[in-house]
Amino acid sequence: MGATLENLGLALIQAESAHVAHNYHPLPVLAHSAEGVWVTDIEGKRYLDLLSAYSALNFGHGHPAILAAAREQLGKLTLTSRAFHNDRLGPFATALSQLCGKDLVLPMNTGAEAVETGIKVARAWGYRSKGIAPDAATIIVANGNFHGRTTTIVGFSDDPVAHDDFGPYAPGFVHVPYGDADAIAAAIDENTAAVLLEPIQGEAGVVVPPEGFLRRVRKICTENNVLFIADEIQSGLGRVGETFACDREGVVPDMYLLGKALGGGIVPLSAVVANEDVLGVIRPGEHGSTFGGNPLAAAVGLRVVEMLASGEFQTRAKALGEHLEAALQALVGHGVTEVRIAGLWAGVDIDPAYGTGREIAEKLLARGVLVKDTHGQTIRIAPPLTIRATELDWAVEQLRHVLSA
Repeated sequence: MGATLENLGLALIQAESAHVAHNYHPLPVLAHSAEGVWVTDIEGKRYLDLLSAYSALNFGHGHPAILAAAREQLGKLTLTSRAFHNDRLGPFATALSQLCGKDLVLPMNTGAEAVETGIKVARAWGYRSKGIAPDAATIIVANGNFHGRTTTIVGFSDDPVAHDDFGPYAPGFVHVPYGDADAIAAAIDENTAAVLLEPIQGEAGVVVPPEGFLRRVRKICTENNVLFIADEIQSGLGRVGETFACDREGVVPDMYLLGKALGGGIVPLSAVVANEDVLGVIRPGEHGSTFGGNPLAAAVGLRVVEMLASGEFQTRAKALGEHLEAALQALVGHGVTEVRIAGLWAGVDIDPAYGTGREIAEKLLARGVLVKDTHGQTIRIAPPLTIRATELDWAVEQLRHVLSA
């Protein structure tokens, strides 16, 4: 039976490789089912999920409360388009706007759509509210950014893998070093509509900016009548021990870009959240999405927001993150060169003498732990916020074994 299942798994992976475009390089594991923080492959082997779909699974696989909301809505109504009203969108938007302390929500589906929407809103605000000359608006972005994969977004990426061979690129973006508030201040001119930043850079390897950076950005934007847009698609919704990464410095941006965990790991759901004076510049017919704000996603999103409103998951992420940091720091000098951590989100740099990030991820896979590499030597750790301290300890022990081997 084991050999038969192994052969079936190999055949399924080969079929995927033969007929799915090679835009990803997945680890050789074939997931079949999952519950909580554990994923089971087709042969019945279990793996501890320390990636949680890049934070889309903040609440784990198949959280009962989220599944219940989805099942209830599936039997009622799943899609109307925004041509008509539905009875789930209003409650979801109300709850999310309250969670963010803002007036309005513009629902979309994917994180990249949220970023593209934020760019459009910022430009429209620049022309209609700030008075920037037509087609002259610029947006300041940071080196090392990752905001998505659309042609506009990759045009202002400085990662060659994301950027090269996809031009020509949209103009209007000004690059500054990440974490350098003085560079942002120097880059602002009369045509600057917004500063677009990840409060913590995820794809870059969980890069945490210097203390006070976000406060400086907030002050600079306010003084220069420039929008501060926070891409909290990975860092938000409990991941860093606060509802948003901006909360770590007591900062409120003009616009939140949200996604991933907002859909509870069940449906794609993203949103732009801002006040009336910002989002109110968009007029009917100027932007939209057939599936954006659909009742199934809204029902799931409402349940997610209700769960976050209790503060339970933020508290867990903070406490477990401190526990994880202590365990990972013990590996520095023993195959690990640096650990960066915010809440339950860590970037672990592997000493090149011990292998690449990919090689370490493959060895951890063999020991039943799922992580993902980035930028050569870094592995990212972002487990569901429902994980237990004992499970984190076991995972770190597997990393210690891999490095010592």
